Amino acid sequence: MPCLTPSGFCRYAIPYQTPKEKPNKMSENANIGIGTQVYHPSFGRGVVIEVEMGAYDVYFKNRGEKQIPRGDDRLEVRVLVEDTIDRLSLSEVENALENVLRKWSDATELIPMGDKWTGGTLIMKPNSDSLKSKEIPMEAFFHKIVMTRDRLRVMEQKINASKNLNDEEKVALQQYVTRIYGSLTTFNVLFANKEDHFSGTGSSGL
Repeated sequence: MPCLTPSGFCRYAIPYQTPKEKPNKMSENANIGIGTQVYHPSFGRGVVIEVEMGAYDVYFKNRGEKQIPRGDDRLEVRVLVEDTIDRLSLSEVENALENVLRKWSDATELIPMGDKWTGGTLIMKPNSDSLKSKEIPMEAFFHKIVMTRDRLRVMEQKINASKNLNDEEKVALQQYVTRIYGSLTTFNVLFANKEDHFSGTGSSGL
């Protein structure tokens, strides 16, 4: 409705309306970059100031800096600024790290032992009854066997990658490693899976 003023002008009262934003739920795979404006029900409005591997560092006007996990579905994207940096995903980094550890470290894999040996005991009994027998839990003995196998594997890899050995020396050392593998085939009965067995052909047969 028109409203009369002393000056004679007629004005309409039109209330100001804030432009509506279309919030989008932030997914774990969203291409969120620095500068993206977001909203969180617990912290209010904020701006992404850093993109981490598994989280976003967000500065909220009233709550300061907070770290929000990538999978937090409460976080809404209000104004998207796409990330232009080619970043590795968390799963890609984990896979790469696992491959490096397997190739160069002596970290022992989780190799299952045969069910029939679980809870068993290895008894080393001397030929004289006057001497005390030695008992070792099968789990502990099996763990030592697996550690031996994995250290042989690491040694084999380091021989092949060595820059100080020529091809003839590498072949000679590899033959020794292969013989060691063959000597340990007696313990294959302890493994639950055949693919984990020792083989006289070296680690390629493990």
